[in-house]
Amino acid sequence: MLQTSARLLKLLSLLEMRRDWSGDELAGRLDVTTRTVRRDVDKLRELGYPVHAMTGTAGGYRLGAGASMPPLLLDDDEAVAVAVGLGTAVSAGVSGMEETSVRALAKLEQILPPKLRTRVSGFRSHTVPVHIEGETVDPGTLTLLANACRDHDRLRFDYVSHDGTSTYRITEPHRLARAGRRWYLLAWDVDKQDWRLFRVDRIEPVTPTGPRFKPRDLPDDDMSAYIGRKVALGAYQIPFKVLMHLPAEKLRQRVPERWGTVTPVDENSCVLESRADNLEGTAAYLSTYGVEFEVLEPQELKDQLTAMAGRLLKAAGRPAA
Repeated sequence: MLQTSARLLKLLSLLEMRRDWSGDELAGRLDVTTRTVRRDVDKLRELGYPVHAMTGTAGGYRLGAGASMPPLLLDDDEAVAVAVGLGTAVSAGVSGMEETSVRALAKLEQILPPKLRTRVSGFRSHTVPVHIEGETVDPGTLTLLANACRDHDRLRFDYVSHDGTSTYRITEPHRLARAGRRWYLLAWDVDKQDWRLFRVDRIEPVTPTGPRFKPRDLPDDDMSAYIGRKVALGAYQIPFKVLMHLPAEKLRQRVPERWGTVTPVDENSCVLESRADNLEGTAAYLSTYGVEFEVLEPQELKDQLTAMAGRLLKAAGRPAA
């Protein structure tokens, strides 16, 4: 009886982990026959878990949504991750989640073992929330996008670009990412036949989702760095190019990959190409490198450096050239 109960718990954990399972896959994971899997599925149904059976060549089992929330099985690390996530939901850029998160966290902490409660309280006691005003996203939209990524469902939505233009998009969603105060969706744009990064707060989904699509190879092995570069390029609209009298390898150590590209010219110089949203700030930033450099483009950046040089000479009590 104990062995059967443990197997039922493991089966339930597997069904919660992924959307669809074939009978053979479950039997292999549990080291039992497919007939035993069918019997165990029937027992889960008797306990109130809505396990759906699918027929055909792609048949198998799926844990569906029931009339009420069934118990979830979380291992130690998952429980800590959920508790920490709920504790930081206030600053996560998701609107209307504060009160709900507090209620859920109270329930979870009530049943956490002492060792896990200590881990969670240690994290919370040494972190300080900083509340910054900014765009927030609807939790329902975020959940819809996450499910579409997980289930490989095509996603249609109305999208408002930075200049206020509204467009209709058909996409294959692959990843959700949070950068700073904003959430982003990385998706394959079916009409443009290219990867695109969309701000979630500008997305208005059209339901239902679907049909299913076959996942594509991601555009980069390091998706964190890739999305970081895309976010930077989207936020900064003014391109500039500067010749730096510094070896390329030394400059790469000081310039984050997402901030710009560094191309060697010779062993003592390189070209830095990037984008800015404020050329005055860029002029000041470039001067902090402490090396000689020459602005190749645009002229507006040269003008900002000239104006800054005049202010600095005046501040030092020196006549401007």
